[in-house]
Amino acid sequence: MPDSRQSNGAGGFLLRLPGVYAPQDDTRLLLKALAAEGVRSGARLLDLGSGSGALALGAARLGAEVTAVDLARRAVLATRLNCQLARQRVRVRRGDLFAAVHGERYEVILCNPPYVPSRAPAPSPHRAALAWDAGSDGRAVLDRVCEAAPEALDRGGVLLMVHSALSRPQLSLARLRRAGLHAAVTDRQRVPLGPVLRSRRPWLEQRGMLPPAPTGEHPAARPTTPSATPAPAPTPTPARALTPATPATVRPVTVNAPSPRNSW
Repeated sequence: MPDSRQSNGAGGFLLRLPGVYAPQDDTRLLLKALAAEGVRSGARLLDLGSGSGALALGAARLGAEVTAVDLARRAVLATRLNCQLARQRVRVRRGDLFAAVHGERYEVILCNPPYVPSRAPAPSPHRAALAWDAGSDGRAVLDRVCEAAPEALDRGGVLLMVHSALSRPQLSLARLRRAGLHAAVTDRQRVPLGPVLRSRRPWLEQRGMLPPAPTGEHPAARPTTPSATPAPAPTPTPARALTPATPATVRPVTVNAPSPRNSW
């Protein structure tokens, strides 16, 4: 019988439910950014799109007062179960991004949103693809987070967000800066293309979002070409954004690699 547990990258194991996004390279990259941030004990922290609860648990273990939000019922259940099993106190809410915590403000917001470009305008909330599909440009959720996050941050608060280079991190930075935040990419990581992006590669190449794979080269083994600006390939990137006052900071984290969601 297959083991339904998986390391969460933060010194523990998580119960995995079918259809719930499992911790991967982008999760670990965001946990690394959170540890580098030096979250104070008792800090009010929001985990948007909690999935299996890996980020919420990592933040709780650092002493933060954590609220975790997800739209998928199974993800909400997985987060609650994993927090109970780990004996960590985390408030878990089901809802659509900030609507689940309307009017609340946080010192830290963590977000590992769906960011894989898709032919479909939006996945059904009852499908596993809700965890990764994000519209034709991969920004269906990212743009909403960039627009709403400033109002949910305390003065001097920090937004830590990760997404693929396919989804244009520079656009996220521009939107956050226009909202008055100090935004910058703080880390990058190259990861291999996963099954979902491999299956969409011809479409992504046709749209100019991925470079053509050289003749005779297996797409799954092809790394993205390093570049000063985000290369047209999926790469998780942590971004850090601060709010005004002590200008809030956004630290986007980008993964420079063929695909951040490499288990799908």
